[in-house]
Amino acid sequence: MTGDYGTFKAAAIQAAPVFLNKKATMDKACSLIGEASRNGAQLIVFPEAYIPTYPYWYPEGHALWGRWVYSWRDLLRNSIEIPSQDTEVLCQAAAKAGACVVMGLNERDSLSQGTIYNTMLFIDMDGSILGSHRKLMPTSHERVFWGRGDGSGLNVFQTHLGRISGLICAEHFMVLPKYALFAQGEQIHCSVWPGAPGGLKPSIDAACRCLALEGGVFVIISNGYITEKDIPDDFPYKKNMEFTAFGGSGIVGPRGNYVAGPVYDQETIVYGEIDMGEIDLAKCALDMVGHYARPDVLSLNLNKEPLTHLKLTAARATAPPAESHDLKKAVQDLVVQIREHPYPELLSAAEGLLEHI
Repeated sequence: MTGDYGTFKAAAIQAAPVFLNKKATMDKACSLIGEASRNGAQLIVFPEAYIPTYPYWYPEGHALWGRWVYSWRDLLRNSIEIPSQDTEVLCQAAAKAGACVVMGLNERDSLSQGTIYNTMLFIDMDGSILGSHRKLMPTSHERVFWGRGDGSGLNVFQTHLGRISGLICAEHFMVLPKYALFAQGEQIHCSVWPGAPGGLKPSIDAACRCLALEGGVFVIISNGYITEKDIPDDFPYKKNMEFTAFGGSGIVGPRGNYVAGPVYDQETIVYGEIDMGEIDLAKCALDMVGHYARPDVLSLNLNKEPLTHLKLTAARATAPPAESHDLKKAVQDLVVQIREHPYPELLSAAEGLLEHI
């Protein structure tokens, strides 16, 4: 029966960006997309904030009055608006490869121009943008670099490979966003991380294997990788950076087992075969949004309304004189009828309505 289910090859990119250089990093990304495609990959996933880099440095003292503000401005200037000519380049690379691409990038707010988001961009095999997801809650020092996302980006996308979605870094420790994706039918989860700074190595492994088991999904883990030699010597924070982003990319099956990897301490592409039939076998025992769920006991509300800083209220409409006269006459007739029948509880309401016409 295996032949009745789709199978394909997925690729988890584990590569250093060209530090704080958008164009050069995009060129490298397009080259990696081509390489992965030539090796048969139909789903290609890049690490968190790959373009132009994850902020591996920390601000000193009061961030706004130190050198840090200039490094933040460099990150802003090398961030990507969605959509834009930059995303068109990535879309063309995906279309040429005939592959779905999930790109981790720094997104510049196209309206305010002064806020950066940690974003996953989902591109279909035909080069069209499926959507994007902004990290809901930046972690620790990330909060001085990035704004917060909202529920409008918690979506699952139907593709020819299956239903794809993903989360960013510590979002994998947030229980509710994971379930929100499971409940929308996620089958293939793209898990992007900056590497393993601060001793995250065992946490990433546990979080991704647990998510795969809970959701009965495949998890494509793309972990960042960067070394001291990848940072220009004139970058003011180089001496204070912690070079522990040593990878850990891999692919986990829906029963929590590694299909490929994890691979550490090298720049590489991790490939793995995805057999969608394995999902059915996993969900035979545990379907967390089906036969193993109790929505009558526990349920989840997801607010998908985009966060906005401006809400326009339309002016109150005024009825034309003729319509107003007809309405008043109708209410007057209603008052008469109420008085003639035993409905005293409605009389005061009708009289009050009449006073406001």
